[in-house]
Amino acid sequence: MAAAALTRCHTMLLLLGSVLAGFVQAQEAPPPAYQIAAQRAGIPSTVLYAVALQESGTRFNGRLVPWPWTPNVAGTPRRFATRAEACAGLHQALREVPPTRIDAGLGQINLGYQRHRYEQPCELLDPYRNLELAAEILREQHAPDQDWLVTIGRYHRPAGGVPAARYRHSVGRHLARVLGEPVPDHTTWRALP
Repeated sequence: MAAAALTRCHTMLLLLGSVLAGFVQAQEAPPPAYQIAAQRAGIPSTVLYAVALQESGTRFNGRLVPWPWTPNVAGTPRRFATRAEACAGLHQALREVPPTRIDAGLGQINLGYQRHRYEQPCELLDPYRNLELAAEILREQHAPDQDWLVTIGRYHRPAGGVPAARYRHSVGRHLARVLGEPVPDHTTWRALP
């Protein structure tokens, strides 16, 4: 009888463990390039990576990953296989629409509003340079003791409002995944690793 009770208890613990395992998510470490750019700018690498997932993320081998050769032209992402192809696509886009309607690279740096940050448009397709600039913009938008989600919203739209709130929500979902936390309804991240 004691053996049967022990077996039932063991079975219940295994079932409970299986159920709880479905709720536990593993933390996803940002790749080294994100960590280096973030460290240099003094921001959390998880924030930089979550922003890149939102800005240039694409499905690759079943995973969402940032794609460095992504110009976004008037709201439509154009993904290229190589930097050279993306550069040609970026020059074509500049003939089609004003620079303020074009974003480029991992962090989708706007060619018009961020013109003071680069010399040539294709410079924004260098993944390392793009991450450096994205991290710099995030650092500039962050105030001491400010929630990082507010900063994230200001990265997208410094004036705030509904577009910034929608963006915060979307990037917050990526940030939760990167941090290995359940996706929150409303959460703040003042201090991040």
